[in-house]
Amino acid sequence: MKNILLAISTGLLLAISWPTYGFPLFSFFGFVPLLIVEHNIRANKYHKSQVLGLAFLSLFIWNMITTWWIYNSTPFGMWFAEFVNTLLMALVFLIYHLVARKVNFNIGVIFLACIWMSFEYLHLQWQFSWPWLNLGNVFSSYTSWIQWYEYTGTFGGSLWVWIVNIGVFKSVLLYREQKEKSILIRSAIRNGLIIIIPIIISFVILKTYKEDGKDVEVVILQPNINPYTEKYNTTDDRVGELLTTLTTSEISPETRFIIAPETVFTDNNRLKKFPYSIAKNTALSILNQYPNANFLSGISLIDVFRDTSKVRKQTNIHKSGVFYDDYNSAFLVRSDGTDELYHKSKLVVGVENFPYQSVFKPIVGDAMIDLGGTVAKKTTQPDREVFFSKDSLGAAPIICYESVYGEFVTGYVRNNADFLAIITNDAWWGNTQGHKQHLDYAKLRAIETRRSIARSANTGISAIIDQTGNIISRLDYEKQGVLKGFLKTNDDITFYVKAGDYIARISIFLFITILLLAITKRKTITPI
Repeated sequence: MKNILLAISTGLLLAISWPTYGFPLFSFFGFVPLLIVEHNIRANKYHKSQVLGLAFLSLFIWNMITTWWIYNSTPFGMWFAEFVNTLLMALVFLIYHLVARKVNFNIGVIFLACIWMSFEYLHLQWQFSWPWLNLGNVFSSYTSWIQWYEYTGTFGGSLWVWIVNIGVFKSVLLYREQKEKSILIRSAIRNGLIIIIPIIISFVILKTYKEDGKDVEVVILQPNINPYTEKYNTTDDRVGELLTTLTTSEISPETRFIIAPETVFTDNNRLKKFPYSIAKNTALSILNQYPNANFLSGISLIDVFRDTSKVRKQTNIHKSGVFYDDYNSAFLVRSDGTDELYHKSKLVVGVENFPYQSVFKPIVGDAMIDLGGTVAKKTTQPDREVFFSKDSLGAAPIICYESVYGEFVTGYVRNNADFLAIITNDAWWGNTQGHKQHLDYAKLRAIETRRSIARSANTGISAIIDQTGNIISRLDYEKQGVLKGFLKTNDDITFYVKAGDYIARISIFLFITILLLAITKRKTITPI
């Protein structure tokens, strides 16, 4: 019973640390109860299945409390996501348990931190990608603590969390063994400094950071179209009229970018006919009166064809001999009539891609995991395209889920993006923590890249975010309207943009090295 209560404690501590309702300080000792559980099982030589079971219980509580809102779009998708993600996390603890029995304490806990960060990196790369609960995200509501993410990315935060958890865990074991209060006092001082010093460094960076660059006036549109009752019953003509009305209410001759949300135009738009679409004509009708402006928006596009040589893994079959590629895209229209398209490349599992189709399709057929949105396999593009205005201002067209991926977003910056334009539709999850967390994660991208963000969300929250992750202005959830303001451009390149997730890659190397060491070593029980 004691181990069960400890496991439940870890789930609750991690949950109450999570944005946007939580306080991240709890994450610094959230894993300690579960680490004690694993140590108890190892010391008493209980069966390894207990580690898996209790870790699953603990981590399932964390997953459910923080991401239950997936249920609003699909009950099955929510249960599948919670179960699979929890199981993967629990397997990380099981592998740690097996390795810890063969190596000394210090090597064992280093292995744990490294395998966890390797798991987080996997979640950023593979087709079952779900990095929502990567530990570095826990500080997204407290960006004044993590201004050094411009050097480390979110893996710096994950490492920080593990260093403190391991330090506290070691002190607890030493106290249980020696019963000396001085151990707890030294631990409090040491771990307190490990927490406080990075925060102080962050505050210094924040106070000394200056936004240099051009002021760019943006007009951000929030049409507030309900995706369940209105979106697919609303024609592009009506959408165009709404966006025009919203834009003309706030636009000025100084406006440089008008930004509308993800897939706001959805009315059976053909890729080849985009130059003649209602979406482009809407943009041109606005830009004819404001030649300094550029119109950036989301659109759903399809490309229907019969040529079998064009068929890809992401291609859908319409009927015998007829295929189509389905795109979740962004487009830019300039006042001179030229345009650009970008196709979303980081896809929501099940909604927009069929993970490992060659393996799972023979088993489950065309069944997909609906995590919110229109169920269809989307076609992607490999490069991070930047939209440039006539005077060479570069906007990164980041579509929805893509904004959760730090290293992915750096690709836009390396391609000369001066600011980030995030377009999204978070309405599938309702008025829950889902859309709030998504907004907070965007702030991490601002810090990592030192790029201002213009965020257009269909039902909110739309926002302008500065280069330190501070929200300058916002338009709240389920409010139809326009957010007008200025952001600063930047052409400097941060260390993180250059190096990417180097902490994760080092972790993978250490994880593999220690695992091989453990495999070739006999079982030993060593003291702390």
